[in-house]
Amino acid sequence: MIRVSSKIVLDDSELHFDFVRASGPGGQKVNKVATAVQLRFDVIRSPSLPPEIRERLLHIAGKKVTESGILIIQAQRFRTQERNRQDAIDRLATLIRKAAEIPRPRRKTMPPPASRRRRIEAKQRRSQTKRMRRPIEPPEE
Repeated sequence: MIRVSSKIVLDDSELHFDFVRASGPGGQKVNKVATAVQLRFDVIRSPSLPPEIRERLLHIAGKKVTESGILIIQAQRFRTQERNRQDAIDRLATLIRKAAEIPRPRRKTMPPPASRRRRIEAKQRRSQTKRMRRPIEPPEE
């Protein structure tokens, strides 16, 4: 059982780990040991997540989620499987906690009259500058 927050607890059976060879430096054992971890978590079919958190998690995770709704987290920061495994779990928990936060609703506001006036004046100054750059037209006879 992985406790994400006071209300959200993930069952270990919902997490699937694949161990692959990590890229980058590693020394003599670089081609022998599979220390990188790919954590797969099925967001859409998870019974542990409430629907509103599920929707926000799919939005927050972005490209880490496949078309079928599986979240993939790649962890290869450390040289041991166990530390990478724990890192992947921590990153999943952080994503879920972020999705559990209820976003503040946006209040529509209007720009104050002074800023509108400044905007128009800036446009007029820019227009005047461009007008001054035009070639002088010869007088008509």
